[in-house]
Order: sequence, then C-alpha cells, then structure tokens
Amino acid sequence: MRKLIIPVFFFFLVNSSRAATVDTVSIYSDAMKKAFKCVVIKPTVIQDESIPLPVVYLLHGHSGWYANWLLRVPELMQYADLCQLFIVCPDGGYNSWYLDSPVDPSVKFETYISKEVPAYIDAHYFTIKKREGRAITGLSMGGHGGLFLGFRHADQFGACGSMSGGVDLRPFPRNWQLSEKLGDTARFAENWNNYSVINIIEKKPADSLSIIIDCGTEDFFFDVNHALHQKMLKLKIAHDYIERPGRHDWAYWRNAVKYQLLFFHDYFKRK
Repeated sequence: MRKLIIPVFFFFLVNSSRAATVDTVSIYSDAMKKAFKCVVIKPTVIQDESIPLPVVYLLHGHSGWYANWLLRVPELMQYADLCQLFIVCPDGGYNSWYLDSPVDPSVKFETYISKEVPAYIDAHYFTIKKREGRAITGLSMGGHGGLFLGFRHADQFGACGSMSGGVDLRPFPRNWQLSEKLGDTARFAENWNNYSVINIIEKKPADSLSIIIDCGTEDFFFDVNHALHQKMLKLKIAHDYIERPGRHDWAYWRNAVKYQLLFFHDYFKRK
C-alpha cells in the first residue's frame, strides 16, 4: 500500500480567491433516445490557453444525480483551478450501476458514459482528446462505474478510480434494485459474475491503466474492496490502494476526492 501525500498547495485551498466556473449542459443519448443533464466544472484561470486540458469524469452514487457532487463538495471548483483540469459530473440514473443492462434494453449507461458523454465534452470544450487526457472515478455505485468503465474502455480512459465502490455485486442480491439491471441470481447468475469489477479485472486491458482505490474501514463495502486489492496484487495489476477509518458517507468522500484528483493530476503531468 502506497500512501499519497497532499502537497502544501492543498492547504491553501480554503483561502484561494479563484474559483472555477460551472456549466450545466444537456447531453443527448442516441443509445437511450433521451437527454440527461451534466455538470461541467472548468477552470476560471487557465495557465496556458493554447494547451488543451485533461478531464476527470466524476460519477455519483445510487439515488444520486448529476449535481450531487458539486452540491456536496463545492470545493471541486477550487480543485479544478488548482489542478488545471475539467471535472465532468454526468447523470448516471437513479440505479443504473453504469451498465448496459443485459435484462433491460432501455438502460445503456455504459455506452452513454464511456462514449457519448466524452464525445460531447471533447466537441464543446478544449480538452485532450485521447485516453491519456481522461480519468474516471466515483463514489459507491459510481466507484463501481469508475473501475468498470475504466477497465472495459481503456481505449477511452487512461486512469480510473473508486471511492467506497461496490466492486463486487454478488454479495448484495437484494440491495439497490440490482436485480432490475442484472436479473435474479438464480436464472442470471452469470450476469452477476460478468458485471462485477472483481471479475472484470481478470481481463486486463491491452493499454495500461493508472488506478486508485479508496475505502473506509467501517464501510459496508470495505470487505469487497479489500478483496479486490488482494486479487489485484495476486494478478500483479499495479494500483494505489487506500484504506483508513471512515464510513460510507460524504465526510469520507469529501476527503477522498482530494487524494483522487491529486493522483489524476500527477498522472496527467507524467503524460
């Protein structure tokens, strides 16, 4: 386990006079034949206007929505300025789990988040239009989405992460309306295996990924995150893994997102 150290400049966040600007846009999904709103946080002060900026896609949790992150963590506007990146918070539906559902053809959020949203962002903002300029992460259901989409679409994302993510769906057959998206565990057991991050990592993408995983020790997802970490060690999949005291709540995620953004900022600088 490697510890991340927040640089001194994060200490001055609360005193920063700069703050990013926020757009709320509507992004149409050809796959689902409807539009969803999305928050785009963009730096107010850009150090070099001639250089395109990277993008972090930040996913909300179950029962959340596109504005969830910004309302709960308004400091994201300062982080966008300091890290010189866009933060994009798309809508992932009430309980999509960021899947193209194998049992409900109307649910195509894997396609939407991995392809349609980045295509819109790249067309409307001055971004780095390749995988080395994109990262994806999120909390809880969005933590599952961050790793699920990162591994399955490594051609789109060069880095991915998870905060308190539901990285193994199988222990929770009666929770969060998962059966509506995967089918019941008796008839559709393979769906529960095939759509759980802990199994998806076995098919390592050809492109290398920079990966960060963070979960509190009092979180109900702690055991599955620790098991994922151990399996990734066994498979020799390089990743940063953080476990520390904390629950499944905004107090934890408000702190965790700072570490994740720093991790992605360092990744983008290396690239």
